[in-house]
Amino acid sequence: MPFRRAVSVVAAAALSIWTAFVPVSRPAAAEAASPQGASAVVFAYDRFGEDQNPSISIRIDQFEAHLDELTDGDYTVLPLPKILDALRTGKPLPDRTVAITIDEASRSAFTEAWPRLKAANLPFTLFVATDAVDRGSPAHMTWGEIRQLAAAGVTIGALGTSTQSMLARSPDQLAADLRRMSDRFQAELGRRPAVLAYPQGEYSLAVRQMVIDQGFTAAFGQQSGVLHPQADPWSLPRFVMNETYGSADRFELAANALPLPVSDLTPDDPLVAVNPPPLGFTIADGVGDSSKLACFATGQGRTALERIAEDRVEVRIRDPFPPGRARVNCTLPAADGRWRWLGVQFLIPE
Repeated sequence: MPFRRAVSVVAAAALSIWTAFVPVSRPAAAEAASPQGASAVVFAYDRFGEDQNPSISIRIDQFEAHLDELTDGDYTVLPLPKILDALRTGKPLPDRTVAITIDEASRSAFTEAWPRLKAANLPFTLFVATDAVDRGSPAHMTWGEIRQLAAAGVTIGALGTSTQSMLARSPDQLAADLRRMSDRFQAELGRRPAVLAYPQGEYSLAVRQMVIDQGFTAAFGQQSGVLHPQADPWSLPRFVMNETYGSADRFELAANALPLPVSDLTPDDPLVAVNPPPLGFTIADGVGDSSKLACFATGQGRTALERIAEDRVEVRIRDPFPPGRARVNCTLPAADGRWRWLGVQFLIPE
C-alpha cells in the first residue's frame, strides 16, 4: 500500500530516536525492484507478551498489527540469508524488502511469535544465546525446539553465549566464548553459525574484528537504519521493536524507510575516546537534497550541522554524553512521504 503517514523531519528523526538501546552501521529483475537500488529493512524483536519486561517485549496486539501491515501492505518479507546474498552479489531486491529477526530464543518467541509467523507464512531469523538454552532455563527454548524451527526453515543465527554485552568481556574471554558458542551450534544443529547479532547491539572495532576472525559473514547491531550494498557487513542496522516503541505508526514508518548511504564516518569506533564525539560523514551521491538533512542526539534534540564540502557533513553535538549508550539519528526526506535513515550509536566509557 502507499505509505500513508507523512511526517515532518523533526517527527521522523524523533521516531528514529525511539529505537531503544541501539550501535551502528559504519564505515529485468523484478517489476517491483527498488527504485533506490537494493535495500532492506530489518526488524529486531526479543520477547512477546511479557508485560513485566516492556523494554525487551512487544505486546501481542502490537505484534499482530505488525504482521497485518506486512501481509496486507506492499512489502516483500524475505529470509535474511537471501537479502544478505543479494547485497553481497549485486542482485536486485524488491522495493520495501523486509526481514524479521528475534533475539535470545525466549520461551515466548516459541509459544507466541512462532505460531503467528508460521500462520502468516513469514520467514524469520532466530539469534540464539546458547548458555540459557544449555542450562534448561524455563524462560528459553530447548535445543529440540530450536531444531524444530530450523527444520521448518527458520534461519538460526548466533547471539553469543549470553545476552551480556561483548564489551564486558576481555578479548581472551570473548574469543573463548565465541568458540564455545560455535561448538554448541555444531553439536546441537550440525553446523556453525554464519550470522551474529551483537548482544544489546554493542560492539567496538576490536569486537567487530574478533567476530570477523571467528568466521562470521555478517553481524547486526540495534541501530536504526536500512541495509544497502555499501553498508559494513559486520555493523548492520536493525529497527528495534518493543512495547514502548512498537506502535503501528512507528512500524510503518520504519518499514518504508530508505537507506542514507554515507562513507568516511568518524569516529570509526563506536567506543569513543572523545566526548562529545566528533561525528562526521560524507553523503553518497544521488540521495536527494542534503540541505534537508536533520540529525538529533540523545538528550539534546536537534543538532547543528556544518557542511565542510558539498557532500561532507559534520554533526556538532553540543554537550558530552553521560556514560553508557548514546545515539545520533539522521533523516532525510525522500519521495512519496518516505525517509532516509542513518543511526549512529556511541558507547561512552565510565
